[in-house]
Amino acid sequence: MSHKTRMYYEAEVRSWGFSHVFTWTDGPNAHYKPHSHAGLTTHLIIDGQLTITYPKDPKPEKKTYIVGDRIDVDADRVHEVWIGREGCTYVIGE
Repeated sequence: MSHKTRMYYEAEVRSWGFSHVFTWTDGPNAHYKPHSHAGLTTHLIIDGQLTITYPKDPKPEKKTYIVGDRIDVDADRVHEVWIGREGCTYVIGE
């Protein structure tokens, strides 16, 4: 993680128009089975990495995101996530 604080990153995500913002940390190699959310969500990676796929897409592909990357997931879009071997901390906006 850079020298910027969690509060800095949370303020950045709020500036994108998200009212419910929090920081979340997953341990190494965590896995989220295919799921969806009722509304748009965003994820700003501040430490570690995660890999995501959209299994219901016509040609699903896995894409890995690292520190500084932003991932937006549309409402009701089914996605599956794997956390990297060092874990991952990210700011979520809903």
